[in-house]
Amino acid sequence: MDLKDIQNLIKFVAKSGASEVKLETDDVKITIKTGYDHDRGETTYIQQMPTMAAPQVPVAPVQPISAAPPASPSAAADENSKFITIKSPIIGTFYRKPSPDKPSFKEVGDAVSVGDVLCVIEAMKLFNEIESEVSGKIVKVLVEDSSPVEFDQPLFLIDPS
Repeated sequence: MDLKDIQNLIKFVAKSGASEVKLETDDVKITIKTGYDHDRGETTYIQQMPTMAAPQVPVAPVQPISAAPPASPSAAADENSKFITIKSPIIGTFYRKPSPDKPSFKEVGDAVSVGDVLCVIEAMKLFNEIESEVSGKIVKVLVEDSSPVEFDQPLFLIDPS
């Protein structure tokens, strides 16, 4: 993220009326707080220094061992088309467990009913329970535990049959 991007972000936050915005990427951590300074008559902005990123180590590509031709993307899409995808309704951090010392809400192969809690997504220090919208069986968990998720990102595949 360069200086021009940061300046544009500050302008956007100031116009939006938000009081605080935090942005964290692999190499930069920024906190922007807006507040009116009555002594100076101005809005204040605070930026944290970039964090040190780990050096990137090049990885040699791995050659497939099997002689079978790779499956086409359309074949994988056809295979998954019979499943219902549960998507993230918000941006945040995905957790499969209610707390680190508890078991996961649901595992692959578990039966789910409408309203069963599948996971929680933490957004702004609030833990939002994500409930199943359908009954069926969990076929696949598409996100790793404690991973950031975006709005509308697929989380689970459920077989409704």
